[in-house]
Amino acid sequence: MYNGSILRNLDAIQIQEYQQNRYPWFFVDFIEEVLPGKYARGYKNFTYNEWFFPPHFEHKPIVPGCILIESLVQVLLMTFLTLYETKGKVATDAKCQAVFKREIKPGDRMDIVANLDSYKRGIAKGNSSGYVGGELACKAEYIITVPEIMLRFRPRI
Repeated sequence: MYNGSILRNLDAIQIQEYQQNRYPWFFVDFIEEVLPGKYARGYKNFTYNEWFFPPHFEHKPIVPGCILIESLVQVLLMTFLTLYETKGKVATDAKCQAVFKREIKPGDRMDIVANLDSYKRGIAKGNSSGYVGGELACKAEYIITVPEIMLRFRPRI
C-alpha cells in the first residue's frame, strides 16, 4: 500500500480508516493514489440500484447535486485525513462553491482529482474535480474544518 509517503489502491474499508463517512453517506468506491498534504485521486461508480435514484427524477434518473458535492469532498478529505494528526477525525464543511457541467447517470464512473491548497490549525482549503469519460462533469472549492484540532487554537478568554 505504501510507496514512500504515497498511499495507493485504498478500497472502501481502508478509506474508512481515515474518514468518518459511512453508508448511506459514503460516496467513494476506491482511492487510486494519495500524497498526504497534497493530492488524491479516486472514483465513484454510480449504479442504478443506488438509494437516491428511484425518487430523483423517476423517468430520467440523474445523480443529485448534493451527492456529487459529497463525492468530491470525500476524495478531498483524503488529502489531509491521511496525515498522522488527523487520521480518523471528524471533518465538517465550512464553505463549498460548486459548478455542475453535465448530468451524471446510472452506469457512469466519476473519476475525481482533489488538490489541497493549504492545511493549517485544523482548517483545510482545496478543490476537487469530477470527470466522466475524460470530460469535466463538476468541480468544487472547499473550506473544511477539523473541529477537534481547530479548537486547540481558539483564543482563551
